[in-house]
Amino acid sequence: MVDEAFQGRAWHGPTLRGSLKSVTARQAAWRPRAGSSGSRTTAPPHNIWELTVHAAYWKYAVRRRITGEKRASFPFKGSNWFEIGGRSWKDAVQLLIEEHRRLRAVIVALKPTALDRRVHGRDHSAAYTIRGIAAHDLYHAGQIQLLKRLQSR
Repeated sequence: MVDEAFQGRAWHGPTLRGSLKSVTARQAAWRPRAGSSGSRTTAPPHNIWELTVHAAYWKYAVRRRITGEKRASFPFKGSNWFEIGGRSWKDAVQLLIEEHRRLRAVIVALKPTALDRRVHGRDHSAAYTIRGIAAHDLYHAGQIQLLKRLQSR
């Protein structure tokens, strides 16, 4: 489920990684005007670059929750949403791929009984958390597809 949401062929359309295929740094940094996507907010929406780093962070956070690993430093400054300055688009995509690989390795190593165990600092199970990160990938893949369409208008 985690891989289906992230990469490869999926019945629902582009996966998170698939939605990033052939996106240039210029496209990734593009941001529509506030309210241009039909929202009522005055704050500008996140761009593809920010969504990519955000998704990488949550893969990192889920991995830590499942393993009980202490918080380490994340390569981008911020929390949940990050400053993208000073890092390349290629670095952001590579970070997402690497965090997915690390999370996947943790999930594959879990014993079936560990799926029902509560994750560190939360009231829900590892299985619930894993389903959640897959849904998170799909949600942001959809946002990225929308941003790409808005750019082509």
